[in-house]
Amino acid sequence: MPVNILFIGDIVGKPGRQAVSRELHRLVDRHCIDLVIANGENASGGFGITVETARELFACGIQFFTTGNHVWDKKDALEYLNREERIVRPANYPAGAPGKGSRLVSTPGGVTVGVINLEGRIFMNNLECPFLTADREIEKLTTSTRIIFVDFHAEATSEKTALGWYLDGRVSAVVGTHTHVQTADERILTAGTAYITDAGMTGAFDSVIGVRKDEPIQKFLTQLPAKFEVAKKDIRLNGVVIRIDETSGKALSIERINVACE
Repeated sequence: MPVNILFIGDIVGKPGRQAVSRELHRLVDRHCIDLVIANGENASGGFGITVETARELFACGIQFFTTGNHVWDKKDALEYLNREERIVRPANYPAGAPGKGSRLVSTPGGVTVGVINLEGRIFMNNLECPFLTADREIEKLTTSTRIIFVDFHAEATSEKTALGWYLDGRVSAVVGTHTHVQTADERILTAGTAYITDAGMTGAFDSVIGVRKDEPIQKFLTQLPAKFEVAKKDIRLNGVVIRIDETSGKALSIERINVACE
């Protein structure tokens, strides 16, 4: 039997949360979804995640969260990561960082899925190697499941593509996040891993990657610091639906999702 996973691209602020509230149940029914995973690192005010926003989205039907470099932006998330087993942060942060970089989650039907979160290093933080970290995390998870989903939160398309090929056949899916721009390169790699460079963004598209247009434009023009505010118009939900063979852990299909919510 296949396992159907819906992954929702970076949820940005209240508009992103509204999109999830409006559309998630319809998507779950339409695609017979067994597990809903979302990147939630921008869910609270566009930067970070809080206990309150996580609970709101869990109540909408999201079952598990991945994150990224903005997961540390809200102080209450630091303690929350240590006790909430339905959230992971990038596994390649140094030892001592709150939370865990991989966990197991069960579908309502009792299928165990491993989830790994990694962060890229090109144009980003100087972290441990995501490739070698992936090796370590996969070794731990494969004792419990053949189905492993990887969220690679990274800037450079080359780094994301390289990790996809590096993990091909060893994980079920490698899905990129962070850029907030959905790419059109979804495919099944040679050895059976579903791949897309970026799942996109869930939030306001009349924006610059989710924030009001004038503020980042002004920053580019002046190079002065600016406070970004979440945009509110043209709300869409981006993501992918991945079908995975439960026995082999190989991906059977990957489909891009781009739903207008207004």
